[in-house]
Amino acid sequence: MAKKDKDFGIEKSLKKLGIKSENKGVSSGGKYFAGGSVIESYSPTDGNLIAKVKSGNEEDYEKVVETAKQAFLEFRQMPAPKRGELVRQFGMKLREYKEDLGKLVSYEMGKSLQEGLGEVQEMIDICDFAVGLSRQLHGYTMHSERPLHRMYEQYHPLGIVGIISAFNFPVAVWSWNTALSWICGNVTIWKPSEKTPLCAIACQNIIAEVLKENNLPLGISGMIVGDHTIGEKMVADRNVALVSFTGSTRVGRIVGVKVAERFGKSILELGGNNAIIITENADLDMSVIGAVFGAVGTAGQRCTSTRRLIIHESVYDEVKNRLVQAYGQLKIGNPLDEKNHVGPLIDVDAVKQYEAAIEKCKKEGGTFVVEGEVLSGKDYKSGCYVKPCIAEVENSYEIVQNETFAPILYLMKYRTLDEAIAMQNDVPQGLSSAIMTQNLREAELFLSHAGSDCGIANVNIGTSGAEIGGAFGGEKETGGGRESGSDVWKYYMRRQTNTINYSTALPLAQGIKFDLSGKKENEVDAV
Repeated sequence: MAKKDKDFGIEKSLKKLGIKSENKGVSSGGKYFAGGSVIESYSPTDGNLIAKVKSGNEEDYEKVVETAKQAFLEFRQMPAPKRGELVRQFGMKLREYKEDLGKLVSYEMGKSLQEGLGEVQEMIDICDFAVGLSRQLHGYTMHSERPLHRMYEQYHPLGIVGIISAFNFPVAVWSWNTALSWICGNVTIWKPSEKTPLCAIACQNIIAEVLKENNLPLGISGMIVGDHTIGEKMVADRNVALVSFTGSTRVGRIVGVKVAERFGKSILELGGNNAIIITENADLDMSVIGAVFGAVGTAGQRCTSTRRLIIHESVYDEVKNRLVQAYGQLKIGNPLDEKNHVGPLIDVDAVKQYEAAIEKCKKEGGTFVVEGEVLSGKDYKSGCYVKPCIAEVENSYEIVQNETFAPILYLMKYRTLDEAIAMQNDVPQGLSSAIMTQNLREAELFLSHAGSDCGIANVNIGTSGAEIGGAFGGEKETGGGRESGSDVWKYYMRRQTNTINYSTALPLAQGIKFDLSGKKENEVDAV
């Protein structure tokens, strides 16, 4: 367990969340077992060992799947509003555990405490959204071309939904998928990141309380901590109707192909390379705040982090100078200490990628106006703390075209808005985008068919910080998936068209004649 951090109460929170010094990483809604190797979870905050987790193996995976299959047979029969009640109770439990779970997210992942608490609030918000939605799952009724017929659509649950999540949002992305899956009548199996297994175990402990209190099958919520072999089994498993994968574009390509080969469904949330366009008509105070938070929040480890600033030449120097001044005021340190703005990267491998990106940028011709640095000393003993940096670049640089999960911000100039939008779109990824302007025409052009090609396009807010009410996801190499709000629930269900004939005849569609009764043409039976 954590050795100190008494000032921040992390040990107390771990105890309340049911995290022990040694944990089993395979769960069927609170019934734990595991037969794999041991994973040690170290905090990037201070380098301390938080706890050990015994991971699952392929045999464990099969047990979780079988339990989920049995749970689905019962859960799909429960009326949707009743399933919504389960989600409502889960949301209430999250309110009780918000401070402790938010603290664990911050400590195990490294994001600021405010962001950790915000992530748990996202979980609460999606539960609220799903509860209301549980009474609104709907199809359409349409007129039939055949007399005395009725046509309508309805939606049915898929079965098992598999969720493979990333370290940067160790609890929120799981909740987006599970809350909607559950109200749709599906059961879930979660493979969390091996870098943040304790957050997943804590969530399983919380939902287990709700399942037990309602005498519901524990297999409704399954989890297995494991290496890539577990993910590969899930992706190839015909029992898993839908796989929701959050991660790199490289792995997402493999997941998409493998799931498609077996005609399964997938939701892919992959890389981002997000830009803010700052026009000559922008509120620069607002622009700088949005850019700085977007670039350094979560130490640049959000898929929606701001990577590129495309700035009009008339305000370029002023924006650059303001950014340099703002970066000079950033406080880097323990994310549980709320006076700090920036916490650590997830691990030393991420630090190496940060260093490599800086060197590559310099080799391609980039000029750093705020230099990057790996920080050392007693406050940075984990070796995971880096200094956010800013470089002047060309959009065409190879390093700029690729996503680096680190706080590196690239600046570039533009002359016309058409040029800026073309630069914004000229990367392989298409997740989030933003424009800062007080000019209505500029804003509307950015949102038009000729504007941003991303799944998210904002005006006068940054690229990060999406609300759960809207569909979240992106285009191009971001994968095309959508999660969270709007009508995303349809991804988690199978669509069925129904036609009911309440006449005593059997007329065919498109006027096709196949009449063996000997009746005259167009003669229709009365009801």
